Amino acid sequence: MAQIGAQVGEGAVPMLEVWRGGIQECVHRGHAVICDAKGIVAAWGNPDAVIFPRSSAKMIQALPLIETGAAAAHGLTDRQLALACASHEGAELHVGMAARWIADLGLTEADLRCGAHEPSNRAERDRLIRAGEAPCQLHNNCSGKHSGFLTVTRHLKAGPEYVEIDHPLQKAVRAATEETTGETVAGWGVDGCSAPNFAMSVAGLARSMAAFATAREGHGAREDAMHRLTRAMAAHPELVSGEGRACTELMRAMGGRVALKGGAEAVYVGIVPEKGLGIALKVVDGGERGSQAAIAALLARIGVLDPAHPEAVKRMAGVQRNWRGLETGFLRLAPGFPG
Repeated sequence: MAQIGAQVGEGAVPMLEVWRGGIQECVHRGHAVICDAKGIVAAWGNPDAVIFPRSSAKMIQALPLIETGAAAAHGLTDRQLALACASHEGAELHVGMAARWIADLGLTEADLRCGAHEPSNRAERDRLIRAGEAPCQLHNNCSGKHSGFLTVTRHLKAGPEYVEIDHPLQKAVRAATEETTGETVAGWGVDGCSAPNFAMSVAGLARSMAAFATAREGHGAREDAMHRLTRAMAAHPELVSGEGRACTELMRAMGGRVALKGGAEAVYVGIVPEKGLGIALKVVDGGERGSQAAIAALLARIGVLDPAHPEAVKRMAGVQRNWRGLETGFLRLAPGFPG
């Protein structure tokens, strides 16, 4: 397997510009790679830049859920598989699904290891405030992933501390990561939800997404798992993220043809089965404004997202206004990106 080692800032290229008063105010730089089954077909910046994929790798982390037989043994639906790959907003929809899932396992919210945080969904946040309730672990944006983790743990009869690096589940996730990226992991860190997150190159992440994109049913356990996870995400965009959020809106704009997943610190991936392509990108300043513009631009470039669609336009370009509605500037893709 390939060895990697480039620092994240090395060779980054401009992707999105912000202008105010006729002066360039901000430039988001990054790296992006598009792969097919054979390898890199297009790249910007440094494909070897090492990144933490953060939540963009949840599809990889969900592979053991299917491959171990845990999903079949517990009768998981495609909606649950989509939630296992989600960074959800903690709406009633997401919290309720995770709660029922945990209960069906004979477990409680206390068995989760993701930690609690306030939901980003305003209606659920306001409900908690009115009721005088504190958010619980079910509100964590990763509670679906952790519900999947617990399902595997119960199926394997493994220990309860499933986020530990030497737990059988995390060993399986590491193996799946290396096998799908074609790389030895460059290291690991602890994610916001306490699970290990394995470092890889941008190219490695794109290779993994291309493997998902080209997976076919009936061609082995790995391809069956990839195929099912991709289709589950694309069919249920409301579960993968939430109303008003980029993953959900852009997947809807493409009519369920593409699976998308963002990660913290401005990572984004796309799985495009009809083209057999996987996309991965990282904006080095960590700002999601840049990563959302970049993924929309790349999807438009390969012909699966209409660049005139309102969800594409509002992320790639457009007038910026202040709280009084006054025009203050504009966004535009950097010259030459994506070409």
